[in-house]
Amino acid sequence: MAALGSDQDAQELSADTILELLANRRRRYLLYALRGREGPIELSRVAEQVAGWEHDVPPDEVAKNEYKSVYVSSVQCHVPKLADAGVVDHDEENHTVVLSDNFRQLEPYLRIVVKDEPENSTLHAALEAESEGGLIGQIRENVARLKH
Repeated sequence: MAALGSDQDAQELSADTILELLANRRRRYLLYALRGREGPIELSRVAEQVAGWEHDVPPDEVAKNEYKSVYVSSVQCHVPKLADAGVVDHDEENHTVVLSDNFRQLEPYLRIVVKDEPENSTLHAALEAESEGGLIGQIRENVARLKH
């Protein structure tokens, strides 16, 4: 696989591809964890964060077997699927991952599916704190505007 930051051409993702990529909760969590990061991050750190969200605990409290499950499935299934779609760049030698250009096509849909996450979860809290007003706050504002 190409190194991070490759010149892979951005491709138009089909609706089926977008829906398939976002259909899996663990893939969505991987994307949430990578949002807002400028450079590559070690996949092990991303897997810790995802495992924490899945079990609703801080990453440092995740059991080893829970972390390992997330890491292995990410390496073997989820990251390759996202990389094949041009949504992430994965450097297999350094075990790092970063969002790539095609992520922009998924982001509007990712903002919609986040509404299904429990409001009292650690994921919800992280997304709320992520940006000014938080992702959840932005969604609420957009919904309020649509109702009027």
